[in-house]
Amino acid sequence: MRVALLSLLLCLAGCKAAPPEPLRVAAAADLAHAFAELGPAFDAQAPVNLKLTLGSTGLLARQITQGAPFDLFLAANVSYVDQVVKAGACDGRTVKTYARGRLVIWTKGAGGAELTPASLRDARFKHIAIANPEHAPYGKAARDALTRAGVWERVSERLVYGENVQQTFELAQSGNADVAIVGLSLAIGSPSGTWSMIDEASYAPIDQALVVCTRGTNEAAARRLAAFVSAPEGRAILRKFGFLMPGEAWALAP
Repeated sequence: MRVALLSLLLCLAGCKAAPPEPLRVAAAADLAHAFAELGPAFDAQAPVNLKLTLGSTGLLARQITQGAPFDLFLAANVSYVDQVVKAGACDGRTVKTYARGRLVIWTKGAGGAELTPASLRDARFKHIAIANPEHAPYGKAARDALTRAGVWERVSERLVYGENVQQTFELAQSGNADVAIVGLSLAIGSPSGTWSMIDEASYAPIDQALVVCTRGTNEAAARRLAAFVSAPEGRAILRKFGFLMPGEAWALAP
């Protein structure tokens, strides 16, 4: 009895509480700036050991279908959510749209507000960055917009590809590309550069959705985060970074 009591006292004095079970989240790269605020705001409600993996939606979906133990998947296009649900890796009952992505043309210098897909035919744009359209939804949308403008063939030899939309943005930020076609959220989150919105009619809707996965270890926290994203506080953060629902409009704050 005395030994047990002594052990308890020693543990109370020196033992540290075990860290909470990790919440593993796979998220589209365009959510990078938004999660810098979403994560802490969610953690303030109920502390959680959030492990965020950002990347190309197509590649993340492949990892999930192959068994990666993510708890929650936020995709840049609902078609990839459909894929992981069909593969049995995520729960189709939890699918929820969280935004419709918007496409912009961003440049490190001045004059970005006047750019359109058609203007990229100009030879002064020696390197044009887009995400890889084979597995990145924003890359596919960029290809659609350039094709609709009739300049895809003209600019194809000047294209440089990012693995995902965040890497694409970094190509233009670093000067390795003259312009980049990226998501609105990344342009809003950047303190420098100028940009213009691309007409939504020139590319298929980028409906972004989330789903709770079945091979993770923290389903309860995943469901809480999914609910937080749709709650007023979460929606306010997403709107701040241009993640609007269909029909919502975004305007630069005065």
